[in-house]
Amino acid sequence: MGIFDKMKSAIFGSAKANEAAPTASGGASPTKQGAAGSSASGGAAAPTKTPAGTASASGAAAPMSQVDVEKVLTDLAAKNQQKLDWRKSIVDLMKLLDLDSSLAARKELAKELGYTGDTSDSASMNIWLHKQVMAKLAASGGKVPDDLRT
Repeated sequence: MGIFDKMKSAIFGSAKANEAAPTASGGASPTKQGAAGSSASGGAAAPTKTPAGTASASGAAAPMSQVDVEKVLTDLAAKNQQKLDWRKSIVDLMKLLDLDSSLAARKELAKELGYTGDTSDSASMNIWLHKQVMAKLAASGGKVPDDLRT
């Protein structure tokens, strides 16, 4: 799973957890609890793994279009003891999502998202990354305010 996919999962997963069961803290792997007591052998396990951003996303993206990315991130920031400026900083956004925010991780994310600039110019790369992540979250079905995409 790529870094952007981890970011998207953290944000969209948080939104689903808050809607379905506010007290639930897991959620990453309850779909694979075991096959005991089930007569169906395996045709229904695959729907959770659909490629993001593909033509098949038309049916799967409908529920995600309701994910308010700004609200999810604001809620996460309120629960975090660090003061993180996730609205402007890709480093703080990654920290907020409990992801590696090192330069190496950001360079990997830049490569994943198609950055063509100089990765040695981390300031420019970071600004580009933040805009791209927000734009891709919106393209993936998240509700992202315009001021976070520009």
